[in-house]
Amino acid sequence: MPIRKYQHYESRLWTLGQGELLLSARISQGIAVLAAFTLPACSTGATSSQLPGTSGGTGAAATTSSERTPQSSRAFAANCSSTAAVVEVGNCTNFELAGTALGPTAAAAQIPGLHPADIQSAYRLPSTTAGSGQTIGIVVAGSDPNLASDLAVYRTAFGLPACTTANGCLTQVIGVNTVAPGVNWAHEVSIDVDMASAACPLCKLVVVEVPTNQAADLIAGVNGAIKHGATVVSNSYAIPESPKELSSYWSHPGVPMVAAAGDHGYGTVNWPAAATNSIAVGATTLVASAGTARGWSETAWAGTASGCSTIAAKPAWQTDKGCSMRTVADVAVVGDPQTPVAVYDSFMDNGWIQMGGTSVSTPIVAGAIALAGNGAKLIGASSLYANANGLFGVASGSNGTCTQSYLCTAGGGYNGPAGVGTPNGIAAL
Repeated sequence: MPIRKYQHYESRLWTLGQGELLLSARISQGIAVLAAFTLPACSTGATSSQLPGTSGGTGAAATTSSERTPQSSRAFAANCSSTAAVVEVGNCTNFELAGTALGPTAAAAQIPGLHPADIQSAYRLPSTTAGSGQTIGIVVAGSDPNLASDLAVYRTAFGLPACTTANGCLTQVIGVNTVAPGVNWAHEVSIDVDMASAACPLCKLVVVEVPTNQAADLIAGVNGAIKHGATVVSNSYAIPESPKELSSYWSHPGVPMVAAAGDHGYGTVNWPAAATNSIAVGATTLVASAGTARGWSETAWAGTASGCSTIAAKPAWQTDKGCSMRTVADVAVVGDPQTPVAVYDSFMDNGWIQMGGTSVSTPIVAGAIALAGNGAKLIGASSLYANANGLFGVASGSNGTCTQSYLCTAGGGYNGPAGVGTPNGIAAL
């Protein structure tokens, strides 16, 4: 497949790019109105539900780029620009792998990137026998009108059971009648539903599409997913830390909150991943390794985020000494764009694309937790730490330079980039 390279300008994170306008929001104002904000009632049934397009962030108008902004946490998206002469910043990392030449009838053997069978094999997931009765909630900004049909293409290509609104497997809670200008995460929702499907084909999916990417709407989206039956919620977006982003907004006892650590290396800590009771997900590089007992080798991805929170209290199950507050991450799975997964998107792209980032990792972990079926008993990431011996350790790879080496370099035991390890079946979840 052709490779097109793009520069990723870390210092220009808020620059506007094609396909996605990163609205800057005054988070302090947006959070302040949450006490008075409730999610409107949503109907359920065989067809898509409708969430009125009213934003909870009444005080969270778009402002200057110096303000804090929720953003998709994926590492890159295919077709970051329409031509090599146009460079998009803020959404892409080192390169993209474009697979748009393949349409919806492509045979699985033709589709580049990791497939569901690869993910299930690498992490020993019992995807054909577990997950029934579980529902994975997914929260995104903007509406993807091709969501259901694109998901059908993905699942059909890889022999996964149908998941449609008609059979009750898919619920699409639409927050806007049309795509909000510049606030569309169609790539994001395609990643999320495809990776959740790959990890847990028997799970139901509830996708809540909120009107904006402001914090109040995203939090309301989480509440909406739970109201629609989510037993675990996947949050593939990042909000830089702020004193107003209290952990209580991301704490839902009995429903695990799984959140992307982010894609900007060591020293970057984001919400909701940093919330005390969230399960913060990092990303790894995953490579098939013939002749080994596992059949795969795994290292920490250089782009995955890790570090010490300055806001969230350290949870009881974290005992590392390098951070007096919450340490990110807790767990990891594949997410390196150089070992990408296959995703199907026909709304912002023309077919099969290859994707990476912690946006890939997060719904996979959410799916693994759903397979275990223990969400109602989980308290944050405590089970992962208590059962770390039941995970694959990540012993190498680095995402930066730090004084406390374990915070940026994988090794024996807990480390910042990969947490306590990657899933080895579901016993530790």
